[in-house]
Amino acid sequence: MRPSSLNVRFVRLSQAPPSQRLDDFPARIPHNGSPSVPVPYPMTPAAKSDLMLVGVTLLAAVSWIMSREAVLLMPPLLFMCLRFLLASALLAAIGHRTLRSLDRHALRRSIGVGLVFAVAMSCWVMGIFTGSHVGEGAFLTSLGVVLVPVMGRLFFGERPPRSTWIALPVAAAGLGLLSLRHGFRPEAGQVFYVTSAVLFALFFRLNMQAANARQHRRPDGSHKHVPGVPAIALTSVVLAMVGLVSGVLSLAFEAWTPVFGHFTPAMGGWIAASAVIGTAMRFLLQTHAQSLSGHTHGVVIMVVEPVWVALLAVAWLGETMGGVQLAGCSLIFGSLLINRAALLREWLRVLFQPRPVS
Repeated sequence: MRPSSLNVRFVRLSQAPPSQRLDDFPARIPHNGSPSVPVPYPMTPAAKSDLMLVGVTLLAAVSWIMSREAVLLMPPLLFMCLRFLLASALLAAIGHRTLRSLDRHALRRSIGVGLVFAVAMSCWVMGIFTGSHVGEGAFLTSLGVVLVPVMGRLFFGERPPRSTWIALPVAAAGLGLLSLRHGFRPEAGQVFYVTSAVLFALFFRLNMQAANARQHRRPDGSHKHVPGVPAIALTSVVLAMVGLVSGVLSLAFEAWTPVFGHFTPAMGGWIAASAVIGTAMRFLLQTHAQSLSGHTHGVVIMVVEPVWVALLAVAWLGETMGGVQLAGCSLIFGSLLINRAALLREWLRVLFQPRPVS
């Protein structure tokens, strides 16, 4: 006998959007007149994407600690050279077919993005090498998130949202507190971190432009469709450029003989872990997460990276922050939230949206 209390709706899953297919089923299915039994919803692609991005921030934070340990054992630029060349080789092995299909224009765009990223990463690792606080450096580097719209305005004629102009003075106040705690004598590490943040902002904008298809306007007024560079190929080329540029800089300014003459298993371990976990795995996970969801609210999750770094720096390195440092980092973190306020509200709305009950 067919139970009259069973309420099941059949939907054509092939016609439903991916983010809505699972929501078409009732949350509770009464059984034999007994109280309704909660049936958990399977995780949607968007939820998987958000969870993966949280993992990306953790991998990035772990990468900070591994890089700090590595530069205590070997020259920082040489470490970056070995780390990124190894990571690029791993991604190239995975995406070799895509790499071979790149045309000259796509390769040139990828190399240009990689050069900017290479200089940014070189400044970043010098900040880790010369700086005194890894946690503070993470918040300084995160200023790049706030500066992305500014780069769009300066170089690409885009109009930043109002939240950017509100976030900038808050970020500047936080930067001032970190720089003025010993009088106006910013440390070398702080200068490297801030420089890398500016370059990271430019890299984010160029990388987004290279990865997405766009219409290029010719001098005669006609338009040409320019396809985006595939993510794994773009990432592999960009990482290779970081390895090559940092290798040239290391060859010019650092001594290699003491390192390879007394190479230890610890050095090899930190290089391998940083290349696999902190570089190749991190970027692959981030690319896959972005492919699962077309929404941009996942960017909000990335602002927690400096928080993870600060916590790991306390737990692993035994770092401490004074009151002025905490206030400066808090202002910088607040500027990140202000800058992404609209996306944050949308993300929270989607996260806490009530499920339909049939």
